[in-house]
Amino acid sequence: MNRPLTEDIHGDAAALLALRQDLAAAFRLCHRFGWSESVGNHFSAAVSADGSRFLLNPRWQHFATIRASDLLLLDAADQSVMEGPNAPDPSAWAVHGSLHRALPEARVILHCHSPYATALACLKDPTLLPLDNNTARFYGRIGYDLAFGGISDNASEGEHLAAAMRGNSVLVMGNHGVSIAADTVADAFEDLYFFEKAAQTQMLALASGQPLAVLSDEVARATAAGWLPYRGMALRHFDYLKSTLDADDPSWRD
Repeated sequence: MNRPLTEDIHGDAAALLALRQDLAAAFRLCHRFGWSESVGNHFSAAVSADGSRFLLNPRWQHFATIRASDLLLLDAADQSVMEGPNAPDPSAWAVHGSLHRALPEARVILHCHSPYATALACLKDPTLLPLDNNTARFYGRIGYDLAFGGISDNASEGEHLAAAMRGNSVLVMGNHGVSIAADTVADAFEDLYFFEKAAQTQMLALASGQPLAVLSDEVARATAAGWLPYRGMALRHFDYLKSTLDADDPSWRD
């Protein structure tokens, strides 16, 4: 699914199905990588140019079972959705609804509590340091929100998360986890994949107790820029990962 950033696909049945399938694949893959958590956490994708209409996983459905047709199509401006029988999880509505309203450029938003990213988020200073290629990949692209207030189930929580993410593609949520925003599901999943690897590198390096060899700002900036020509990797990687899902259980496409 590779459409222009601001394109409204709500009326395009083929494009909407492709987006549903890609998002369903992301849920299944997240579980395969060991990043799912019981029946919680949420992924979403905007289908309207202003971000107000978006896809979201149903309340308390396990990531390993999600199909394209299971995804809810919601309107961030319609609060009555929380009164219906198929109401989404309150925290998903508060966070993803707020983010899509405030940040229409955030076409896909993946939020999970992957182990190393969450461990990083629990440090007093959760800054991801430029230590190698993978950590420097995110140089200048990360927002930090350290105002943890418990379960994110109210509009004010979503608003300060949106403020912290604005202008960034990664949000480290202090004492919580990580959220990734991108143009496509493939790009978002690739950043989620590499951010977890980057957080793992930093946490393992810290565990050694030895001083860290932090790259200079100049080298970190150049390394981040050097990743740009490789952004096409995301689609190839995601296509391969979807093929592994198809080999085992293609029901995610339904």
